[in-house]
Amino acid sequence: MQTELSRKLGIQHAIFGFTPFPAVAAALTRAGGFGVLGAVRYGSRDELARDLDWLDEHTDSLPYGLDVVMPAKKVDGVTEADVEAMIPEGHRAYVRETLEKHGVPELPEGESGGWRITGWMEEVARGQLDVAFEHPVKLLANALGPPPPDVVERAHRHGIPVAALAGSARHAQRHQEAGIDIVVAQGYEAGGHTGEIATMVLTPEVVRAVDPLPVLAAGGIGSGEQIAAALALGAQGAWLGSLWLTTTEARLQSRALTRKLLAAGSGDTVRSRALTGKPARQLRTAWTDAWEADESPGTLPMPLQGLLVAEANARIQRFEVEPLLGTPVGQIVGAMDSERSVQAVVDDLTRGFESALTRLNRTAG
Repeated sequence: MQTELSRKLGIQHAIFGFTPFPAVAAALTRAGGFGVLGAVRYGSRDELARDLDWLDEHTDSLPYGLDVVMPAKKVDGVTEADVEAMIPEGHRAYVRETLEKHGVPELPEGESGGWRITGWMEEVARGQLDVAFEHPVKLLANALGPPPPDVVERAHRHGIPVAALAGSARHAQRHQEAGIDIVVAQGYEAGGHTGEIATMVLTPEVVRAVDPLPVLAAGGIGSGEQIAAALALGAQGAWLGSLWLTTTEARLQSRALTRKLLAAGSGDTVRSRALTGKPARQLRTAWTDAWEADESPGTLPMPLQGLLVAEANARIQRFEVEPLLGTPVGQIVGAMDSERSVQAVVDDLTRGFESALTRLNRTAG
């Protein structure tokens, strides 16, 4: 499953996997793909450094990448406390009322209130980059589009290409103008933050818009046949995220959540601002429904919403309150019906890719 981009990066298969789990990223890299670790969950440089050290020891000197969440516009001098102070008391009260309605217990004294989406802040994101550049990271990706120009320049000085996600051809062109090396065309079907355009439409539009930059297709891709379709549309690989959530290496904190993912169909997700304040596809739950209800005060903009609900999500996960239990995941969840190793998933992807090529060759005579 080779493309010009996969050969340039020194990987066997043009399969790029975004994941918050170091073990998944390492397993994908060892299986011949390209594991990309998400940094948004890390609140400290030491935690990220620890897991990058672990990746260095478990990737057999093969390439891996890091995904950060960093706005293109530099924001200085804003602390988490400053942002917390902007959250209205009415929103805090609504969170308390919703948790009480579903009988969600308080966290035990001294237990962490969950990971907080602080990577957008200048100090945190740049600290993560300092750590990344001390490791053999081979790709820097940004979920919010191109990072600030000085970050792109710094990555290039280290010989590290920069990728950015785009939800439209217009966004992709801005990425190209900002010096991005790889554009990830993320369609509406994807888990997490998405735009309004489906992958089948978006991919060729972005390929044409940024030619000759390489494009990775993302959103709703979970089989080798779909990867073949992405390459037929002009992409040079596939960017997969949701598919790894039910792998044995993922080790989600909640077994109940794993069961919900395995049982979900492709229609059981919704784009909601309930998690971060920006539209993010996730499992539809009583929690996402609550934020759409008439009595809801409405979601706050990013990053206020993420900070508002961080402890609530930690409590829901900790006590496995099933009606509220959810996670970002794409529409491909309908095909995620068994727990398998990352290697087994990659084997299925490559077999499906070969099968698709065989059919196309037969069709072409």
